[in-house]
Amino acid sequence: MTSIRRLVASTALAFSFSSAAFAADPELTVFDWAGFENEALIAPYVAKYGEMPTYSFYGDDDEAFQKVSSGFKADVGHPCAQMVQKYRDAGLIEPWDISKIPNYGEIGDRYKGSKIFADDGGVWYIPTDGAYTAVAYNTEKVTADQVASLQVFVDPAFAGKISLPDNTDDTWSLALLATGVSDWSNITDEQFTAAAAWLRQAHANVRTYWADPSELAQLMKTGEVVIAWTWNDGVAAMKTEGVPVAFQRTPKEGVANWFCGYVNFKDGPGKEEKAYDFINAWLDHGSAKGLLDNFGYVHSNDVAMKDIPIEELKAHDVDPITGTLLSQVPIDPAMRDRMTQEFEMIKSGF
Repeated sequence: MTSIRRLVASTALAFSFSSAAFAADPELTVFDWAGFENEALIAPYVAKYGEMPTYSFYGDDDEAFQKVSSGFKADVGHPCAQMVQKYRDAGLIEPWDISKIPNYGEIGDRYKGSKIFADDGGVWYIPTDGAYTAVAYNTEKVTADQVASLQVFVDPAFAGKISLPDNTDDTWSLALLATGVSDWSNITDEQFTAAAAWLRQAHANVRTYWADPSELAQLMKTGEVVIAWTWNDGVAAMKTEGVPVAFQRTPKEGVANWFCGYVNFKDGPGKEEKAYDFINAWLDHGSAKGLLDNFGYVHSNDVAMKDIPIEELKAHDVDPITGTLLSQVPIDPAMRDRMTQEFEMIKSGF
């Protein structure tokens, strides 16, 4: 995702679960999404060193890449899956030594199977967290039957009443699913053209492209928007605010899942030992519970996730889905750039 997805964590969470009680460790700089400076995610690190790392923040993946490309220095960063190849190809990251990461083997194969993440050069990426993108709808104005298909987004009956994410990855995941594509790792020209045409149809119904979950929550609370393509944690937040909303995770065409993780920056200014202590803290079993409770996300450590009751997963809409799933794994950077350019044209009415 060029994604502001991680703003789901939001500024409120950042203040609620921040490192305010701990001095920043100058020997480890973490480049991360705002809100992830949360002790519940790296408790063993704090227990060992008595303080949180130093954090620097960004708002979306493309912004982060541009900053690092321009010379910003950090020790580790937290991109989502589809950005890893750009960092690797640009020579900005170096492999992790998984012999120093005991719980690496507990990460689910579906997260680490890409050749972009691990090749003859080593392991470039440690997946840590993810969740789902599906259909949120106002239960007072829309029926479950109406959102049983993603074609609801192009239904003229909802003209001016839908909202899509203002980012490339999530919106294209919807368009591809709606046109019958559930694997975007090798998109053909025909598939691209069909998805773009569908997205132009959907654009005609869009009231606005939401930029962060709080904006979408306000739109759905007022009834200006009654159907949206969004993330599970945003829906959970709306429910706590009393918004009459439900989350359709099983439309016939399927839904998407995304995940993010950590890269090891080349020539980081801090101590390598602390970078490994940081990632090991993230993969500790206690991190899975902290991630779910504070963010509504699923941990990549499958063994740790087994300790969490299914009822808790259902409460956050992250229990396993049996239907079609488009996993937002890495795609060719040239294709992603093409998708971004096309999306900008569509939003501009072309």
